[in-house]
Amino acid sequence: MSTLANEHIIPLASKVWFNDDMLFVLLTDGREIGVPILWFPRLRKASSEQLNNYRLIGKGIGIHWDELDEDISVEGMLTGKNFH
Repeated sequence: MSTLANEHIIPLASKVWFNDDMLFVLLTDGREIGVPILWFPRLRKASSEQLNNYRLIGKGIGIHWDELDEDISVEGMLTGKNFH
């Protein structure tokens, strides 16, 4: 018998937005997460136009900014690893 607690569900992003200090992501399971932009030097220095020029990669496992040469995984945002 399989239970949800035994399964590793990969969190996927469906939407990204910003305010002055934070990067927010809406996950496909309905959760919203936010992390400080200060964790990402390339994002911190970017214009609003550059920040909003992202694309979801791997069906939502990550976020990519081509112009900024930045990739962020949703799992990394949830765990806080590799950011600060």
